[in-house]
Amino acid sequence: MLSFSANFTVECTGYSQPELFMSKSPSSLPIEIKISTVVAISAILHSSDPIAIDAALKQMTGGVSDFFEDEFAVIDVGAIAGETAYIDWRALVDLLKKYRLNAVAVRGATPEMAEAVKALGLALDDGAGADRAREDVAAATAATAVSFAPVPAPAPIPAPTPAPAPAPAAPIPAMIVDTPVRAGQRVYARGCDLIITAVVNNGAEIIADGSIHVYAPMHGRALAGASGNASSRIFGLSLQPELVSIAGVYRTFDEGFPAELARQPAQIRLVGDRIDISSLTPAPARV
Repeated sequence: MLSFSANFTVECTGYSQPELFMSKSPSSLPIEIKISTVVAISAILHSSDPIAIDAALKQMTGGVSDFFEDEFAVIDVGAIAGETAYIDWRALVDLLKKYRLNAVAVRGATPEMAEAVKALGLALDDGAGADRAREDVAAATAATAVSFAPVPAPAPIPAPTPAPAPAPAAPIPAMIVDTPVRAGQRVYARGCDLIITAVVNNGAEIIADGSIHVYAPMHGRALAGASGNASSRIFGLSLQPELVSIAGVYRTFDEGFPAELARQPAQIRLVGDRIDISSLTPAPARV
């Protein structure tokens, strides 16, 4: 199990890239831009000391050289930005690169940090969207307060007929994959569960914002609750994974999956801050 929060924490997050609409047909253009979801690691810093971060990463990965496999990373400095006068961004980017994490953006940076961040070609995630949302809520609250100013009581009018209750929103269906997931492939179920009915091979990676269900032998890497849902689980009929994760808490199996649970129905869930693996095979009835 890998869970380290004193200096460095990792989570999975998703980014949607905007779509560019053009009047010409895509086939007539040299480039086509569409919406695409990219899974990125959030590297949440609780220290700017490269030595401490290096030690935390070494402990987290257990010395596994391909633990992250060139994932994109968003450096989150929100927890330390207000009390840290200087961050060596080049050293930080190079350190993440050492562990095969490719930094693409910085979240929570102060205005004083912006120039140095941009100089390295990193994007700035300044939380402007959240600020705008808060402003909209404040404006709506103010408008509501004005609307309740004292006014003369109007003459009684008949009560209107109640409008029919809106139909409940349709649930998001699970993503179903019926073909084998080969080495080097990545499957991501955004905003839903992932159901796979074929084998997941070594070197493959399956990710879901919800739970993962595999009704065939499962090897490779499985990451459930990628958007932070700690109640997500991983279910399998024959488990032999290289790595599992629930809501950003990782566990690797360098010495092999537990023998008493390998290649049999089992579930993986998060209990507190640790990964728990339990059998789904009913216990034999006592005579």
